Order: sequence, then C-alpha cells, then structure tokens
Amino acid sequence: MFGRSRSWVGGGHSKSSRNIHSLDHLKYLYHVLTKNTTVTEQNRNLLVETIRSITEILIWGDQNDSSVFDFFLEKNMFVFFLNILRQKSGRYVCVQLLQTLNILFENISHETSLYYLLSNNYVNSIIVHKFDFSDEEIMAYYISFLKTLSLKLNNHTVHFFYNEHTNDFALYTEAIKFFNHPESMVRIAVRTITLNVYKVDNQAMLHYIRDKTAVPYFSNLVWFIGSHVIELDNCVQTDEEHRNRGKLSDLVAEHLDHLHYLNDILIINCEFLNDVLTDHLLNRLFLPLYVYSLENPDKGGERPKISLPVSLYLLSQVFLIIHHAPLVNSLAEVILNGDLSETYTKPAQDVPRSSAKSSIRCFIKPTETLERSLEMNKHKGKKRMQKRPNYKNVGEEEDEERGSAEDAQEDAEKTKGTEGGSKSMKTSGEREEIEMVIMKLGKLSEVAAAGTSVQEQNTTDEEKSAATNSENAQWSRPFLDMVYHALDSPDDDYHALFVLCLLYAMSHNKGMDPEKLKRIQLPVPSEAEKTTYNHLLAERLIRIMNNAAQPDGRIRLATLELSCLLLKQQVLTSSGCVIKDVHLACLEGAREESVHLVRHFYKGEEIFLDMFEDEYRSMTIKPMNVEYLMMDASILLPPTGTPLTGIDFVKRLPCGDVEKTRRAIRVFFMLRSLSLQLRGEPETQLPLTREEDLIKTDDVLDLNNSDLIACTVITKDGGMVQRFLAVDIYQMSLVEPDVSRLGWGVVKFAGLLQDMQVTGVEDDSRALNITIHKPASSPHSKPFPILQATFVFSDHIRCIIAKQRLAKGRIQARRMKMQRIAALLDLPIQPTTEVLGFGLCSSSSSQHLPFRFYEQCRRGSSDPTVQRSVFASVDKVPGFHV
Repeated sequence: MFGRSRSWVGGGHSKSSRNIHSLDHLKYLYHVLTKNTTVTEQNRNLLVETIRSITEILIWGDQNDSSVFDFFLEKNMFVFFLNILRQKSGRYVCVQLLQTLNILFENISHETSLYYLLSNNYVNSIIVHKFDFSDEEIMAYYISFLKTLSLKLNNHTVHFFYNEHTNDFALYTEAIKFFNHPESMVRIAVRTITLNVYKVDNQAMLHYIRDKTAVPYFSNLVWFIGSHVIELDNCVQTDEEHRNRGKLSDLVAEHLDHLHYLNDILIINCEFLNDVLTDHLLNRLFLPLYVYSLENPDKGGERPKISLPVSLYLLSQVFLIIHHAPLVNSLAEVILNGDLSETYTKPAQDVPRSSAKSSIRCFIKPTETLERSLEMNKHKGKKRMQKRPNYKNVGEEEDEERGSAEDAQEDAEKTKGTEGGSKSMKTSGEREEIEMVIMKLGKLSEVAAAGTSVQEQNTTDEEKSAATNSENAQWSRPFLDMVYHALDSPDDDYHALFVLCLLYAMSHNKGMDPEKLKRIQLPVPSEAEKTTYNHLLAERLIRIMNNAAQPDGRIRLATLELSCLLLKQQVLTSSGCVIKDVHLACLEGAREESVHLVRHFYKGEEIFLDMFEDEYRSMTIKPMNVEYLMMDASILLPPTGTPLTGIDFVKRLPCGDVEKTRRAIRVFFMLRSLSLQLRGEPETQLPLTREEDLIKTDDVLDLNNSDLIACTVITKDGGMVQRFLAVDIYQMSLVEPDVSRLGWGVVKFAGLLQDMQVTGVEDDSRALNITIHKPASSPHSKPFPILQATFVFSDHIRCIIAKQRLAKGRIQARRMKMQRIAALLDLPIQPTTEVLGFGLCSSSSSQHLPFRFYEQCRRGSSDPTVQRSVFASVDKVPGFHV
C-alpha cells in the first residue's frame, strides 16, 4: 500500500529516499505539508502520498524510534489531516485519508504512541466530520475506522473519547446512528463498536450511555428488529410455493444476528443497561409481538401480529440463544401463566399520558428518530445535567417523565398507589419499577430479577393454589393452552414441530428457574430425581409417535426425534423410569406399528440392506441438534414432499417408495431405541456390523489348516506386494506370515464382503480387479473406495476359485444380514445350515453374533477350546497348498 511513496521523493532528495523510515524524512514530509495547505487538483496526489508516508513512518517509529512521535506531537501534524478533510477535497482524498488512519491505529501497539495520536481531540473532530455517507466506499472506511478505535478502548483511553465536562461521546453516538444501515457489514460493525464500549468499566461513561443514549437506542433497535420480524412473517405468508427461500433465509439469519447481539450485551452484565434493555425487549417486542400472537388472531384488534408458527419459531430462538435470567423467566412466566384479562390493556394513545402504563406492552414506533433523540438529549444534558430521561416515555416532556416514573415507583413500593413519592431516579428504584411493570401486566407470581418482600406480599391465594395445582390450572392459561393445542393437529406436524422446539428450548435454558418448569411439570434435564411427569404432554408426544408409525402419517422425522427426546427427559431418571404402565403400553403399540410399517417395505433386494445400514449410521452419527434445526428457515414453510426444494430429508415428507422406505426404517429405529431405554434394556441386535467384532488391520490370526490363496496385489499407484487372500463370514482379508510364530498371520487389510465389487481383467485370465468401498456417511454421499487394486494369481484356476469364493461370500454375507433384519421385524427366517463351509450346528452358538469365530482365532493354539481355525473350509482345491 505504501510502495508508491518512493515515486515522488526521488530527484533532488536522494538522502531522504535512501532512508524513508527516519525522523529526517518525517521532517521533510512536514515541510511538504506546510507548503501545500490548500488542496488543489495539482497537489492532490502529492498530499495523499505524503499522508501515506507519514503513517508508514509513525508505525515504524512506534516500534523503533519514539522521537518520531515527539516531533509529530510537537508540530501538531494531525491538524493538517483535519484541515485537508474540512476543505471538501473530494472522495478520493477522504477515502485515502480514512484508509491510512485506519491502518495507523490498527498497527500502533505502544500505549504511549496511542496517547500521542489521541491527544488534542483531533480524532474526535474527524469522527464528527460530515462525510458523504451516500458513498459506499467512504461509509465502509469510516465505520471501519470507528471499529478500529473502539478496539483500543480501555479504562485509560476512554477519556480521550468521552468528555465528562461537555457530556459528549462522539465515537459511540456517531456509530449507533448507523444501527439500521441497509448494508449488513455496517450494522455488524456498529454492534461490535457498541459491545466494545459497553465492556469498558468506566462508571461515568456507562452512566452517560444509560442517561442519554440507552432509551433512544434500544427503543429504535427494538422497533427495527420488530419490523424485520413482520417482514419475515409476510414472507412466510406469501410463499407457499417455496419461491422466496433465499429472502426468507436472509431474514431469519438477520433475526439470529439480532438475538446474538442482544445476548452479547446482556452477557457483559452491566446491571443498569440490562435493566433498560430487558424492559424494552419484554414490553416493546417479545410480549406484544411474539407472545400475544400465540392466542387467537381475531382477539388482537389493530395490534400488529404475526402468525402462530412464526411466533413459536422466533420464541424458540429467543430461549435457545438468550440466557439472561430476569428476561427469560419473565417471558416464560407470561407464556406459562399469562392471563388475557390482565395482559391486554388499551393502546397507548387511549390512556392518559401521565400513566406509567401508557407505553407498556405495545409494539409502537419511537416518536423520534435515533439521531433526533440523541441531539435532544445532548442539549438537555447541557441545561440540566443532573436529570435523566425516563426510558418508559421516549420523547415526552421531563415533567411528564418524572410523574410517570414516580407513579411506577410508588406502585412498586406500595400495594396501594398514593400521590407523591421519591423524585430521585436511583438504580434500585429503577429496577423495582421494571419488575413491577412486568408483574402487573403478566400477573406474575414472582420475578426472577429480584425476590423482594413486595413480590411475596403481592402473590394472591389464587396464584399460590395455581402453583400447587398445576395440572388443573393449565387450561386456564391461554398462551399455554395454545401451545398444547398446537400439538393436537392430526393432519400434519407444521405447528407441532415449533411447539416441541419451544418446550425443548425453555427446558434447556440455563437462565430458567426450574421451579417455573416444575409447576407445570415440564421436563427439567438437570433434575436428579423425578416422581411424576406431565401426563398431558406425554400423551400428546405418544400420539405424535403413533401418527408417525402409520402408513399415511405426515409426521416429519425431525418432529418424531424431538418427541422422543422430550419424552425421555420427562420420564427417565438416574435411578430408572417413572413412566406409567398405560403410557408405556401406548408407546409399545406405536413401536409395533412401526414394525408392521417396515415389514411392508421389507424386500429381499440388495438395496434394502444398504438403506437399513445407512439409516442407522446416519441416525447415530448425526443426532438431533435443535439449535441447528431452528436456524433453518425452510421449516417455516408448510411441509413439502419433494426433494427438489433441497430441504434435508428429516425436515420434509418422503417422496416415492425409496424415501418412504427410508422414513419407515428411521421411525422403527427411533421407537425401538426409545422403547429399550424406557424399559431399561440394552441394545443387542443393532448395528448389524459392529466395529469391535470385525477383524482389523494388524490383528494376528491362527491360520493353521486354513484355506489361503497366494496373490500379488498391485495397487492403483503402482505398488506391488505379496499377500495371502482369505475369506471369512463377513470379510475378506489380506494377510502375511507372522515371522515369530509358524502358522500364524498378520492382517494387512480387511474389508467387508458386502461392499466389494469383483471384475475380471480382459487380457489376463490370472487377474481380478477388486474394489471395496467404505460405507457412505449419508445416503447421498458418494462411496469412497478403501481398496482399489488388481489381484494377480499364479494361474487361471486359482483366479477362478478366488472369484467364486468372493462372489459367494458376498451373497452369503448379505443374506445373513437380511436374516438378522427379518429377526428384528419378527418375520419367519429360513435358516442357513452352512455358510462357506461353516456349520451352524450348535443352537446355543447360533444365538450369538456370527463373529463368534473371531474371538477363538485370537487365542493361542495351546487353548484346548480352539477346535478349528477361523478360515477352515470344506471347499478345498485338489493339489493346492500354501
């Protein structure tokens, strides 16, 4: 970037050009600036190159020569940068100046050098300079410059940016004006800047942010988030054909970014900022827009509302991402115990403005833009610095703010409201006000923010009885009633999936008070002992499982897996299972239905075995991740059955016989696993192929009296090795003799026969091409070959024998696995009396896995229980020997 600086310092300045990193060269550049104070078309490039070179020298001086900064400060060279900006010299100069300043502050490492640059307030003057922000490049470099400065903030440097005497913090206030910029990278930079500011533990600065900027910023931010949510809902409502999935994905990603940003602010744990933010999120966004949309659409009047699936989806994201206890507990309290008669108040414009309730739980646009509010607060601060705005009533007169704040504070201190009250707005009173607001309108029995004695006094007898008689009280809670009702839809699982995600997110939220969940007997994962569970929820979950096991069931695999997960959380404890017999019987009925469903698709064809093993592998390798599931915008659209949409198989309905077979197999696996866990029984029959039972590379086997075929293995890369080929029940192995023990061999390669392909070589009757594929991680991935080689035998007879053995072994291996699947499905089995010469004569041994021979082969030959070799075969070749 700085290479061009040499191009104009040639000619008569050979000494400077030879050592551009020096104090002398900086003096020369200072001389250039003094001679070119006015920017013209002729000297524009010269000035830009001069500024670049000065920046380069300052970065060098920071590491090598402190006198460079002494001279820079002594000559007040920063003022030249500011004068160049103020001359409106065009975008080229502005862009280059912002770019070089950004590089300068990024590369300065010593605090002393940083103090030099930040002194005299010139940096703040650059921050507040009126750039042409309609130019994208200027905007990008400007916001990047602010972000770089914010990264340098700490308890020492913050005084260069925040001026306590003038009550001004340009770095922060100028940045947040772009919180709703159309360019996403600018919005992300603004969030980074604000988080860097909030992390600085300077009380004066944080109080300034709370008093002068928190209310306008958070109220505008909440409105901006809500506007995105309404746009997202409109996109869902108008996109039944899945045509706007790209736009919908962008809107969902934007909402997730907002939630992560809000959570980052709350994690910083600045108490008074969290109070203001929590109040705005609850009363201006989550409750009026998200929660109130859960109840019937015709009750809301003119209030902005979103559809039920979008509301459930967004609330699930809130509980998965945000773990701030006061916020999530207050939100959960309204969902679980909310009463419509209390929560629905008149709109703000119909209530006297002096009332503290006037701006509560309404999703309304702020009366002033953020920029206007910041200007007004700045001027107010100069006149009455001791006064702070009440964040309940943005844009109202100060006397009205004081009145409403006092009313709310009095209500928090007394059960009966009286006139007068405290006139000082201290942080503790403020918290009580926020808590009381939440209690009034949600009819909360407690608020997680602080368990005060006032809350205990305000808890009515009805609320106490509701806490004890939770099961009967569920139906008197409209939002909870709507949540359970959504699980009842027999047609599809469109709403049910979101409800299950919401229940999962609430029960796994680290900030949630477990007592709230226990009152309605929701599953609490951390609970050690359980004696009861929510029968109503359990019945609905089992009903979903039963519907999934029907031939025409429209339950997606994701919904079924989440249902199994929630049921296990409800009834499983460390000491056992507390499920009632009637529910277990219903679950067993669903499992039987799933068995009948798979029987319908059971075929003797090869593809069924591959699908069976692939589905089991996919289910165990990639279990359900609810966080990832709720990041997928495609589940917001009605369930579709076509793979052309690109939606993952578990999140849509099956299409065609192959996918119906896959779905039936997966349903069988899930319900079988759930049934075994609830009954406390181990899984003994799945997977069909167990890694611990297979022959592995470097195993030492007893090969005495075994039927081996010598061959030369030529790999694809040209390597050539001598090996012996052996065929087992499920595997083929390549072994070489063990030098330490006669008659024993070391396995150099072992692969499954069922995944093998054997073809002859046209021009060589003694050779075979053998390929063995690694089982695919998913049904759509391409199999990866773990062996691809040419096997050359001593003559064509041995080649034919090897081909027959491998082909027969593959058929028998697959047949045995199909028989094991038939046993799982309670289908009649045609017993195989002999597999490649292995007699299955013992009824006791036939109950074990076919790998029983492997354990024998690993024992020493002195063991009397070893009666035959692992590779013994009756299919001998006359005259053949090793």
